[in-house]
Formats: sequence, C-alpha cells, structure tokens
Amino acid sequence: MEAAAIAARSGVPVEEIERVHRLAADRPSAPLPARSAAPAILDRLAVSPEDAAEIMTGWPDPDSPQWTPELRWLLDRSIALVRADLGGHGWLPPGPELPRDRGPAWRRLYVYAYLALVEVAMGYHRDHGIPEAVSWTALADLGRNLAIDRRMNGEGWPVMQSWLTLHVRGAVYELGRLQHHRGGATLDLHIPDSGPMTPQAVEDSLDQAREFFPRHFPEEHYTEFACGSWLLDPQLAEYLPEDSNIVRFQRRFELEPYEQPEGLDPDVEVLRFVFRTLTTPLERLPRRTVLQRAVIDHLAAGRHWQWRRGRFPF
Repeated sequence: MEAAAIAARSGVPVEEIERVHRLAADRPSAPLPARSAAPAILDRLAVSPEDAAEIMTGWPDPDSPQWTPELRWLLDRSIALVRADLGGHGWLPPGPELPRDRGPAWRRLYVYAYLALVEVAMGYHRDHGIPEAVSWTALADLGRNLAIDRRMNGEGWPVMQSWLTLHVRGAVYELGRLQHHRGGATLDLHIPDSGPMTPQAVEDSLDQAREFFPRHFPEEHYTEFACGSWLLDPQLAEYLPEDSNIVRFQRRFELEPYEQPEGLDPDVEVLRFVFRTLTTPLERLPRRTVLQRAVIDHLAAGRHWQWRRGRFPF
C-alpha cells in the first residue's frame, strides 16, 4: 500500500507513515497470541477487566470488519519496528497517534502490538537468565498504564505507547519499588504508581538493582543511578515536611544545573502524575494531600515547576 493512501485512510500525517515504513522496512513482525490464550495473558499483565473486555472486543480476527487493510499493515509494521530494536533502551514511538473515536481496534492497536511482542521480550529475558517472575512483573506495567489512561479519559496514552516499548525491548525492569532503565553507564530510575516511596523501599530496590544488572547484563558496567523527574524539583521542599518521602528521595541526588527541557512542560507533567488529569481547572482539583495543595498553590501563584535531573553513585 502507498504511504499517502494509508495516511489518508488512517487520518494521520503521511510523514508518520513514512517513518514507520523506513524503520520497519521488511523486518520480521511477530504473531499475536491465540485469542483463546489472550485472557490469561492479559490477567498476567495486570490488565483490568474493563480494559481486557475492550481489547477482546477489538481483537484482530481475520474476518473482523474493524480491521481495515491499512490498520492491519500498521499493526504488522509497528510490531516489526519495535522488534527491530530489541535490546535498545531509547524511547521509541511505535507509530502515529491514531484517532481514538473509530472503535477499539484503533484505540488499542499498540496494545495488540505489545501483546505480540510479549513472547519476544520473554525470549530476550530467558537469553539473559532473567527469572520469569521478574519478566512478568516488568511487563505488567501495561495494565497499570492502561488503568491510568482510563482514569485520564485517554489523555495519557500518547506518552504511554512510547514508554511501553521499553519493556518489550528489555530496557526496563521493576525491582521492588522502582523501575530501572538500562542505558550506557547509567541506570535511570522511574517511580511507578505503586504505593509509598519510603526510604527503606527505595534502598531495597537499589540493592536489588546492584545485584540484578551485573548478574544478567555482565557486559554492561554501571557507575551511577540517575533520575529525571518533577519529584527532584527543590521547590517542593518549600511545601513538604523535611521527613516526607519525596524530600528524603531528593537528598540522594546531586542535581544537574537546571535547563528548561525541550519538548516537555513540567507543569503539565506534574498535573499528569499528581492528579491524572490535564484538563481539570486548578480550582476544581482535589486538595486532599499536602502534595496536591502544594501543586495547586504553586501554580495559582503564577509560579512554575521544574523537571530536574540528578544522579548518585551506583
């Protein structure tokens, strides 16, 4: 199919279709699991019943009228695009952002791509001696992100679809409280939405990483942990008590000089993570916690949050 025709029928810019074609080329795709096996897999990936039901409704059966030729092409080539970078650790958009109002096949296309890549990721993990339980814990971030996107009424998915390619390429591992992201000599830390971030939970996760990565990736030599997040914004200390988990987490890091991040609005990211909404007016946001009140009061005063990056020795 011609790129222009696929783009026109898909409602996306032709440049994005050309990018998929260039990166995927004629590289191999991967099959989806059998429909009969999908419910058990979705359960292991922590997908909620509501999201699982929609995924099954849009399943790409051979005779499904939802699955137009251009949509099947995009699914096949997005799988190939991500698979071609197995072992890579950079953020990787699997394809263009699609219209979400055309039904579950369109809304969930990159979920189907993820499901096709689960066995590819498991094979990569087995090659590195990674226990199956660790593999499933890492990959189950799918369910968490789908639940967040549902809570956000679809506002979160464009970011999440790129984020989740890290998991199926073997770049991100959830070890205790933190997720650890391979790359160079630095392990980047991510903080999933999974409960209190106590100092002991953080230290336990760091200790797991210090053992895990030398064992399973002995060719990689890590010298530091790093993190880029609004959680490292020193302005938070103006509002939070000294013994708060966030402030104690900040103290681990030596911050880099501040630079406004390109292509990222820290105010938007704070709203995304603290309130899981990007469209609710400030005056209507909840003020139940100290952190929520801090975010609202800071923005209401005309101030802005910062996305800071810091590091500390491995």
